[in-house]
Amino acid sequence: MALLRTLSTFPSLPRRITRREPTLTVIYRNPANSIVCKSIANSESAISLSERDGFAAAAPTPGERFLENQRAHEAQKVIKKEKKKKKKKDEAVVRKVVDTSVSCCYGCGAPLQTSDVDSPGFVDLVTYDLKKKHHQLRTVICGRCQLLSHGHMITAVGGNGGYAGGKQFVSADELREKLSHLRHEKALIVKLVDIVDFNGSFLARVRDLVGANPIILVITKIDLLPKGTDMNCIGDWVVEVTTKKKLHVLSVHLTSSKSLDGVSGVASEIQQEKKGRDVYILGAANVGKSAFINALLKTMAERDPVAAAAQKYKPIQSAVPGTTLGPIQINAFLGGEKLYDTPGVHLHHRQAAVVHSDDLPALAPQNRLRAQSFDISTLPTQSSSSPDGESLNGYTFFWGGLVRIDILKALPETCFTFYGPKTLEIHVVPTKTANDFYQVTFLHHHYLLRGQVLSTHLLCTHLFMQKELGLLLTPPSGKDQMQDWKGLQSHRLLRIEFNDPKRPASDVAISGLGWISIEPIRRTRDTEPRNLSDAEHEIRVCVSVPKPVEVFIRPTLPIGTSGAEWYQYRDLTDKEEEVRPKWYF
Repeated sequence: MALLRTLSTFPSLPRRITRREPTLTVIYRNPANSIVCKSIANSESAISLSERDGFAAAAPTPGERFLENQRAHEAQKVIKKEKKKKKKKDEAVVRKVVDTSVSCCYGCGAPLQTSDVDSPGFVDLVTYDLKKKHHQLRTVICGRCQLLSHGHMITAVGGNGGYAGGKQFVSADELREKLSHLRHEKALIVKLVDIVDFNGSFLARVRDLVGANPIILVITKIDLLPKGTDMNCIGDWVVEVTTKKKLHVLSVHLTSSKSLDGVSGVASEIQQEKKGRDVYILGAANVGKSAFINALLKTMAERDPVAAAAQKYKPIQSAVPGTTLGPIQINAFLGGEKLYDTPGVHLHHRQAAVVHSDDLPALAPQNRLRAQSFDISTLPTQSSSSPDGESLNGYTFFWGGLVRIDILKALPETCFTFYGPKTLEIHVVPTKTANDFYQVTFLHHHYLLRGQVLSTHLLCTHLFMQKELGLLLTPPSGKDQMQDWKGLQSHRLLRIEFNDPKRPASDVAISGLGWISIEPIRRTRDTEPRNLSDAEHEIRVCVSVPKPVEVFIRPTLPIGTSGAEWYQYRDLTDKEEEVRPKWYF
């Protein structure tokens, strides 16, 4: 009590001395505030109310700094642990996709199975057990591949070739998923593009599949180009188009799997660039990957005994899109690297995605492309019902049953040249009767397949309808195809401008089929193009195709003997020369 009375005699002492305020448990609210020393701030106004009450902000103590550092360190450890866990998960997915422990058919890459005879990869149980006993499952080919090797058209990809899909089918998305691991691997990519369907098979978004892996661009089927084609012009044209698509590639090779032209150059490039990496052959469905691999192995076998041994079990070649259903591993290099044949990337915008599997061979040319040219002079003798006796204005071209081209505006000398499979015939009719020609032709075809006959009145609705009516516009060509055919639902109006009438204006490419070269004034010897007015430097056409199919306008491909005469090489700067990929043949 005496002590309390003594303290009460000093009213000027701060309250923090007389009260047990929880000052040590208060965390500072603003680290920017500083502690005010009494010896400096002696005035009452310099001390805030909170300071007098013992609640002023304080700097972090060394202990608090230590705790903060510990918390930050623990947080970093958690983040690193999560990243490591995610990386292991991605690697597990990659291992699962390219798992070599599962035995697959060496012809198509489908996992071997003995339960479902209608599914890919089926092998009878006796053969499977025998091969497994002797460790020879890698030498087994499935029943589907045996049928494909004998010419049967058996698709296994649902949603393509006229099939809706089912339990025995593989979806196009599943096939694409089998290529997703390429982004996470260090590999050398050999990308194949069909010269006949350059735009349709190019895989414009290939970097989404392969990531930053280096790419060698290989152009296939150059043996199908017309005789007299200058490969110098073709190589420069391909490099120009590839550069405009902003696809950075190591080099471009023009090849033919049939004649082996250019394949040795690809083999040398692969040996130089693989650098311990596996090599993946990538491309759109039915672009010729399996045929190219067979040609590559044949070329490499001359110097590489490993490649020579790999020729015994080669991937199956077929005109059916989706022949390869899984990555096929091939031991082809002395260094131990693997060569992989991959499933084709199925593109919905190609004609192969809309026609029945029975009609697929008609879309795959086997011989050199046949150029079919049409101008006003090539049409039959004009009658009074002709739309325009001076040009192709008012006429319609039918390219089989898959493409319709209405000529809206053209010069009297304009020529249209078709490049595509020989099996697809081209028919020319006046546009005003084109709808009836198309519909009645297919209607008559449908009735013929059902064993019925149309009335004479319907058969005589057009000049071109004779006894072979119903077999003119094909594909589609069968009863099932006719019932499911939805017609030409997509229409695209093209306006093509040109400056030099001495050169072709452009190509109109049909995805999965071929292309049409448009020549404003047909080239003839000993004649010079006339002077054109400004209004005449334009051609307009309307192209109709099945709904998913795409139509491309591109620079004219310089083919044939005349291609080298009009093709112009672009002058390049030193920088362009340095970064521009080289092409080889």
